[in-house]
Amino acid sequence: MTAPAPDNSAADTFYARTAEYVAVLLESAWESLGPTLAAALDGLDPAAGPVVDVGAGSGLGTRVIARALPATEIFAVEPDRALRTALLATIAADSDLRARVTVLDTDLLSADLPDRVGGLVAMNVLGHFPPTERTRLWALLAERLAPQGRAVLDLYPPHRPEAVPATPMADIVLGRRHYSGVAAAEPGGADAIIWEMSYRVEQDGRPVASLSAHERWYVLSPGQLADELGAHGLRLRTHGATDTMFVIDRGPASRR
Repeated sequence: MTAPAPDNSAADTFYARTAEYVAVLLESAWESLGPTLAAALDGLDPAAGPVVDVGAGSGLGTRVIARALPATEIFAVEPDRALRTALLATIAADSDLRARVTVLDTDLLSADLPDRVGGLVAMNVLGHFPPTERTRLWALLAERLAPQGRAVLDLYPPHRPEAVPATPMADIVLGRRHYSGVAAAEPGGADAIIWEMSYRVEQDGRPVASLSAHERWYVLSPGQLADELGAHGLRLRTHGATDTMFVIDRGPASRR
């Protein structure tokens, strides 16, 4: 089966079409992801520098970072206008976040970041970076990550181009409306898959809206990631008992 090509036009990007669903449906995922991320950040010294939240979305992860590191400055990077609107609303509604979080309206590799950062968080975002941009990302991290700093990212299967059967993502009820989503994927070349995200809204049991959108997602294994990082003097470690969340710091390259 040949997967459809993603629509990359500026006026019709994936998140421009899906932001309202993403903002609603990711809340449940963060109920489990949040404590794991907080534990991975535990002990990070605020003196090491600000933390960068890559692809901050609507701010769910930004809130987790802020609670885990109550004395640390945060740069929340979100290039998509629709998600950034939700992010700014999240920041503006919280006096602590207003004092510590700067929202940057560009992609990470174009962002005006401090020369030294204490940490970087990239949740559900690495697949947006093609291999050439990942190389630039690791070079940036190697250049600016404080000696005692760390980066935290997640890496979910599939780790190679292969089909993913349709799987329910999440659902939530807001008033009379029920929001749900289903994710499936097909191979999209030698190093990517094409996700198909299907969203549906029902009210009082009747369908009122639906949307299907496609997005290219670059895949790699933890071993490949460790090799890429090692070339920049960075080390990859698993976090705790999980096999999907990883910590990056300075040290000898390691493989899983």
